[in-house]
Amino acid sequence: MSSTDCRFCGTTLSTTFADLGVSPIANDFIAAERLDRMEPFYPLRAYVCDRCFLVQLGQFESPEAIFADDYAYFSSYSTSWLEHSERYTDYIIERLSLGPASKVVELASNDGYLLQYFVARGIPVLGIEPTRGTAEAAQLKGVPTLQRFFGTQLAHDLRDEARADLLIGNNVLAHVPDLNDFVAGMKILLADEGVITMEFPHLQQLVDHVQFDTIYHEHFSYFSFLTVRAVFARHGLELFDVEELPTHGGSLRIFGRHVEEDSEPVSERVEALAARERELGYDDLAIYRSFSEHVRATKREVLRFFIDAKEQGHSVAGYGAPAKGNTLLNYCGVGPDLLDYTVDLSPHKQGSYLPGTRIAILAPDAITETRPDYLFILPWNLRDEIMEQMRHIRDWGGRFVVRTPRFEVL
Repeated sequence: MSSTDCRFCGTTLSTTFADLGVSPIANDFIAAERLDRMEPFYPLRAYVCDRCFLVQLGQFESPEAIFADDYAYFSSYSTSWLEHSERYTDYIIERLSLGPASKVVELASNDGYLLQYFVARGIPVLGIEPTRGTAEAAQLKGVPTLQRFFGTQLAHDLRDEARADLLIGNNVLAHVPDLNDFVAGMKILLADEGVITMEFPHLQQLVDHVQFDTIYHEHFSYFSFLTVRAVFARHGLELFDVEELPTHGGSLRIFGRHVEEDSEPVSERVEALAARERELGYDDLAIYRSFSEHVRATKREVLRFFIDAKEQGHSVAGYGAPAKGNTLLNYCGVGPDLLDYTVDLSPHKQGSYLPGTRIAILAPDAITETRPDYLFILPWNLRDEIMEQMRHIRDWGGRFVVRTPRFEVL
């Protein structure tokens, strides 16, 4: 498949969903000693397939290059995500009656943020995680982890020893360039009566709230329920339930099983969500073609805030160094002249610089030391958690700035 063909159905891509110019790899943070070196930029244009309506990027870098050993994203630095994961563990154990004889496998298990809760409940687990640093962190938590990329080959290798009663994939489906190989691998690894649950941002929420900053090279695909249902069906997996979640600005949790296994009836929520998406037009190109103007309007709104703040002599700092923040800043052209610096809880990011914009990433203590007038929250999906952590900025009259679901100064 070439970068101009749909990664699901193979149709030639011709319809643009959002053109965000050129951008570096969003999680390729710049060490201080690399500041005087060239940095690669790649086109950041999302297309929509005219046939299956999968929104997607072309592949400019290999997964091995993007998810390298120095990959800086560790899930456990978000307390709200840990709380979400623990609630899921309790819920799914009860729903599926999992116990010591069960096997739970997570794809893209990161630093063991989720599987640690199954381990604590005495349920055997296996994490599959391609990045060395996060895999090693998981092992230190007592979470058995295999450092490999997942696909049909690995599924065949593991089939005899690790067929999954529960196969989990949280925020991984979008990261897979070979979508068909990945889903086919899940079919192979899933036990006969096993269940798949996957969570991923819902395309409807991306469109409704103009979440264009979730588009970056690490995300190869963006899914409506209609499209993801077709992807799984092609590989002999039926989605029998779906839940809508508030995480990551609005996500879906899908439940899948072998199409041959009908002990789990299809929930009414499946057809209700499919019908809603059809009514909204997610099986028609018009809604996709209209998205670009909303993106351009948001860019103007962001730039107006920064320019006005600086012309009035105000200081603006950022909170967080997420991939979505790098898309936003690079697309809008916001550099150190407008955003003084940003901070992040992760020591794996502190001391380096944001890709493209070269904005310094400091420890959160810098906020108290410099007392900025505005704190721009880049990981807007964690706004409540961050506003609670940073509530002391109110002591000097500091205000929070958030961009979605609408642009607000709080």
